[in-house]
Amino acid sequence: MITLHHLNNSRSQRVLWLLEEIGVDYKIKFYERDAKTMLAPESLKKVHPLGKSPVITDGKTTMAESGAIIEYLAEKYGEGQLTPARDGQNYPRYRYWMHYAEGSAMPPLLLKLVFDQLTGPNMPLIMKPAAGLISYGVKKKFIDPQISLHLQFMESELADRNWFAGGTFSAADIQMSFPLEAAQARNCLDEEYPALQNFLARIHKRPAYQRALEKGGEYELLG
Repeated sequence: MITLHHLNNSRSQRVLWLLEEIGVDYKIKFYERDAKTMLAPESLKKVHPLGKSPVITDGKTTMAESGAIIEYLAEKYGEGQLTPARDGQNYPRYRYWMHYAEGSAMPPLLLKLVFDQLTGPNMPLIMKPAAGLISYGVKKKFIDPQISLHLQFMESELADRNWFAGGTFSAADIQMSFPLEAAQARNCLDEEYPALQNFLARIHKRPAYQRALEKGGEYELLG
């Protein structure tokens, strides 16, 4: 039996969505972030030494990293429905987007989240002016241009197709959901990116996505 160790408001939501798409039997063990620090609980370290989510256990196999988990589950249980044929023309695109999501798309979005916190309520009042100047400078010169670069690239890739790996929905679209939902949560997606907005609208309407929301509980990414 597959067990998904599910942390609220995290990357494990897309693993839950994948499990619903492939229709395999599984169970969920829930974990909650600390309300102040927003970090995962220490109890997750009993499952995996890094103490992060998502993590799955499948018999004697314990696996972390959402991309690796999604590839593992899609290949082992998906019966080809979410993975292009290895000798097909779409497979290289599939592999690219599976790794691009966390390797290239997420880092600038994570940096934006971190630097936005420099002017947040937890910053001491006396330090806010200097922190604000640092945050503004780094975002304007590096973070925001990088986010725009990646969003423009992704927009162009969906200009003539509905799905990232080609004409058919695949696990790569599940993997790519998180950076795009993160971009939306950080107010980076506007009318300049209609193809990306349409992509999010399509995936949010999928029955398996809706079932995953019902089973996983509240899902709200950090803004």
